[in-house]
Amino acid sequence: MRHEEDGFSAGSVLLSFLLGGMVGAGVALLMAPQSGADTRRKIREMADEAKEKATDYVSHAKDMVSSTVEKGKGIYEERKSAITAALEAGKDAYEKEVHK
Repeated sequence: MRHEEDGFSAGSVLLSFLLGGMVGAGVALLMAPQSGADTRRKIREMADEAKEKATDYVSHAKDMVSSTVEKGKGIYEERKSAITAALEAGKDAYEKEVHK
């Protein structure tokens, strides 16, 4: 599901969903009747999990950006070559007309 035309990328929707789930789970932990040590342990586990997921997301995002930049460079080089060839052809045609 892509929402880029609405201003939301699939990655931002996924990240929002994950963060919302983590916040909800954190609130549930704080509201549950249990000892402070158990609550702190569970919060620490959730924080570690959130950190791991965020690291994975950032890594994935970096890979996507890098890939997109490389594609952009390739398109730029293709267009640059076509424009250069057209300019050269135009200069050659101009020179031929001037020397007639």
